[in-house]
Amino acid sequence: MNISTLEWQENQIRESGCYCMRSMQKAPGYIQKVNWTEQELSRGLTYIQLRKNNKSVGFVEYTRGEQAWRAVHADGYLVIHCLWVGVTGAGIGSQLIQRCIEDAVKLGQKGVAVVTNTDTSWAPSPDVFLKNGFQLADKAPHSFQLYAYKLDPTFVDPYFPDNWAQRLERFGQGLTILRTRQCPYLEIATQNVIEAAELLGIQPQIILMDNRPQLMELSPTPYGVFHVIFNGELISYHRLTPRSFAKKLKLLYSKT
Repeated sequence: MNISTLEWQENQIRESGCYCMRSMQKAPGYIQKVNWTEQELSRGLTYIQLRKNNKSVGFVEYTRGEQAWRAVHADGYLVIHCLWVGVTGAGIGSQLIQRCIEDAVKLGQKGVAVVTNTDTSWAPSPDVFLKNGFQLADKAPHSFQLYAYKLDPTFVDPYFPDNWAQRLERFGQGLTILRTRQCPYLEIATQNVIEAAELLGIQPQIILMDNRPQLMELSPTPYGVFHVIFNGELISYHRLTPRSFAKKLKLLYSKT
């Protein structure tokens, strides 16, 4: 694929649509994502899609560290929330990352940071960032890593909180769903948990985090935007099928 022939669309989510879940534009999660994105654009969020023949082939979403919807201390950095590529081997991911780095330079930022994970596709893999000069800055439980591209090597690294165990303990007994509207799949993910809980007669508590301070206080992993916790134990930080949730819940419920 010729990168030079791709069309760049920046902050046009209402006109061009959301990259994720674009085949279900009437779904509640999709509508929530579009509304959430437009709200965050006024606070510095950037949402860029690359398109070929009017079809999306990749996108990146990032914002200033002070407004990031990830549990990370990254003041002065741009933080990438999501990076997805629909066509591999064409350098699309690198082009989107380089665009973010260019913005960091223009905005006088320290660089770019991203939360990665090697166990799940719900957070980016570190591979493409390593290829683009990012270096490991911090680690957290559940295979989360923080990578940074610093525009000056003397800048202080971004870093994770260090009280993950205490965050889980505060939820105590019962089933808790922590969620935001940052991802269009989170509505489905939430409903899947509710469906699984009903099979065991469990009533979940749902906490909708609608601002960064709340997320920074409550999130039990760096992912930030979605977590399922049962009796102080993390079940998941990404979408699972109702059957998978029920299996995990049943196992933990049998221990009570």
